[in-house]
Amino acid sequence: MTLIRQQIEEREALNLAPVAARSRDSRGRLRPEEECSIRVAFQRDRDRIIHCKAFRRLKHKTQVFLAPAGDHYRTRLTHVLEVSQIARTISVALRLNGHLTEAISLGHDLGHTPFGHAGEAVLNELYPEGFHHYQQSLRVVDLLENKGQGLNLSWEVRDGIARHSKGRGQILPASSQGLPATMEGQVVRLADIIAYVNHDLDDAVRAGVLQEGQIPPRLIALLGATSSKRIDTMVRDLVEQTLAGGGEQLAMRPEIIAGIEDLRAFLFDNVYENYKVHADFSKAMKVVRELYEYFMANDRHWEKPFAYPEGTSRARMVCDYIAGMTDRYALSLYANIFLPKPWSVF
Repeated sequence: MTLIRQQIEEREALNLAPVAARSRDSRGRLRPEEECSIRVAFQRDRDRIIHCKAFRRLKHKTQVFLAPAGDHYRTRLTHVLEVSQIARTISVALRLNGHLTEAISLGHDLGHTPFGHAGEAVLNELYPEGFHHYQQSLRVVDLLENKGQGLNLSWEVRDGIARHSKGRGQILPASSQGLPATMEGQVVRLADIIAYVNHDLDDAVRAGVLQEGQIPPRLIALLGATSSKRIDTMVRDLVEQTLAGGGEQLAMRPEIIAGIEDLRAFLFDNVYENYKVHADFSKAMKVVRELYEYFMANDRHWEKPFAYPEGTSRARMVCDYIAGMTDRYALSLYANIFLPKPWSVF
């Protein structure tokens, strides 16, 4: 009897593009394990990510605005969901592996710190070996989840997670060096920036940090006047230009790439480095810094989740602990440790 998983693998072999990753051709997991009778490897990876604790904590981690009072601002969780939707749309159009795309998308930010990039900057400064959220995301799925056993994901998902970040680097670099090994991973890398330049702009206008009239008219004319229109412009151009070039390498028109880069620069100048936002970031960085220094010297308020491998430094464990915190947990813990409490006599 042919297993359902094998039927899905056969459909992948027949229907996916030549450059797409096939589940049955995966390079495997860190530890061999028996295959599922129903789900292909990348489906299992997606499910493991969705059901892990680090994924649930993303709902209380900053995207741009710290602990926003409104219900409609993005968090790190809604960010990865938007990335997943955009990336899957692109992958389906290009006949790539949607299961792999979705797994990378949902797992790519599991290692993000509380308070977003503000927390990341502090840990990178304090931790002797440096800290980058994409490396921490891989550490989460390889070790920290499941009481030190990790999620044991497929090589292709781990590669996509580890190589998704671009900072302010080129959107579509000429060289493949440093890019994810799979086309699906490269799609997620691009979908990440398509998602955040649009939803961060949307949130900034909602928060009053930006006014609609401040958006450069040439970018509106090129990309669109609304978030949905801009996403449609970017995704449509990526799909059409990639297919026009044979489908083996992601491509966009130079003017669209330039527009995305200009929109990103506009956000850095007017939102990410805006004094209204930056003031709260400075406070958040103080919280992370003092928690790190406290736990380097104290064991109170800290119960290690599992027995670390012998030889693991205290700095490494402290870094893991703080990186895993949500915004509200970090603030609550900081208040409990450092702020005086009312004293009553009964």
